[in-house]
Amino acid sequence: MQEIIDAFLNVAEAKKAGYADIRVIEAKREEHTVRDGKVEEMAVNAKDGFGVRVLVDGRWGFAASRNLDASEAAMITEQAIRIALASKVAGGEPVKLSEAEPVQGEWQTEMERDPFAVPLEEKLNYLMQADEAMAKAANVSHRSAFYDGWREDQHYANTEGARIHMVITECGGGIQAEAIADGDQQVRCYPNSFRGQFHTAGYESFLKYDMIKEAPRVAEECVALLAAPVVPSEEATVIIDGPQLALQIHESIGHAIELDRVLGWELAYAGGSFVKPEHRGQLKYGSQIMNVTCDPTLPGGLGSYAYDDDGIKTYRDPLIVDGIFQNFLMSRDTAPYIGVKSNGCNRADGYARLPIVRMPNVNLEPGEWTLEALIADTKKGWLFSNNRSWSIDDHRENFQFGCEAAWEIVDGKLGRLFKNPNYTGITTTFWGNLDAICNQDHWTIWGTPNCGKGQPGQTAHVAHGCAPSRFRNLQIGVRG
Repeated sequence: MQEIIDAFLNVAEAKKAGYADIRVIEAKREEHTVRDGKVEEMAVNAKDGFGVRVLVDGRWGFAASRNLDASEAAMITEQAIRIALASKVAGGEPVKLSEAEPVQGEWQTEMERDPFAVPLEEKLNYLMQADEAMAKAANVSHRSAFYDGWREDQHYANTEGARIHMVITECGGGIQAEAIADGDQQVRCYPNSFRGQFHTAGYESFLKYDMIKEAPRVAEECVALLAAPVVPSEEATVIIDGPQLALQIHESIGHAIELDRVLGWELAYAGGSFVKPEHRGQLKYGSQIMNVTCDPTLPGGLGSYAYDDDGIKTYRDPLIVDGIFQNFLMSRDTAPYIGVKSNGCNRADGYARLPIVRMPNVNLEPGEWTLEALIADTKKGWLFSNNRSWSIDDHRENFQFGCEAAWEIVDGKLGRLFKNPNYTGITTTFWGNLDAICNQDHWTIWGTPNCGKGQPGQTAHVAHGCAPSRFRNLQIGVRG
């Protein structure tokens, strides 16, 4: 490993690159799925290599290889430099980097049990038991149980003197029931939609959600949804549960305040943002109880890491304080455009991708309510649970979300189950109608392992801490 880094440094310094860094990554993933009592998918793969990024005369150059040896590192560094020199033809404003203290550090995910040391048979047996528990509880049409695990061992070095070694381990999973009858299809998931819930943690984080125990409830609710009435179209008070609220944060806050999007760098693919650089300290993003933080230092978040791919040491950064927007998610090459330093949000999907601004753990801070008290305080309203679909415009302003299930609230008590709940809104109006947030006891960091962005496309692992929260004057049950 040191020979590869030394070869990179020798070439970068000999060619007088203004700045250069290297990321040497050994990555592996396993993905297992049980469906309707059979193993549908059982995959284990590895992806090792390194990527070199150089800055020459204010232009980036990037090249990568899967061949981990010193001579290859020297050749790839020269190639990246040639690409940077060729990039000058495109013109444009030269790249500037915000100042950064060169750091040297080691970091790895804390865990009780290494998920990659757990026998495959044990994992599949757990998934089979969860599947069987759903089958015994209700006559669902299809059942699925999922497990995913990731590990990334990364060595980072740059020409400013930074030397970092990080080992990030992630795992999780979930269950899903599907019920189909008379042209209607209903879905119920646990702990979250889209393969489940994920953490930077050991195998214990997969087991703690006790999917075998929850499986009967999931199956029964799924079948019950077929006979449930449809949520009516009206303006209503809605309590949104944690998993759904996490996606709402992701789409209407996290992406909206990525500084590269704000600067227009993502317009061709991912889109832009209604938030502007001059909005810092000015824009009323939501109600006074709304406090949002960027915090990669939190244990267990899928967006937890100690250093980003610029070599910036991470820290907790307020993004929205008392409803007022304060700061963007930034990298070293975006932060200078607003005259500040990076807050450590530059990351790449593997060794063969150029780092771009990605949200880490973007969290809505907890309030003071218990869920029971919040329901009791709601005379008439709804409880919406788990995401099923979403749509939001390319400037992150107008949105519509569909959920799996809803319960009516009448005189402070949960009532009947309803199906096909959805809601629509405008970002700042929606967050402006936030009037209550549940407390720390209900607060969970919800992992999202499928955040897409960039050209070529990259998939980031991010997370959002939140608790069930109440919103007034929300348009629900939109049809057509």
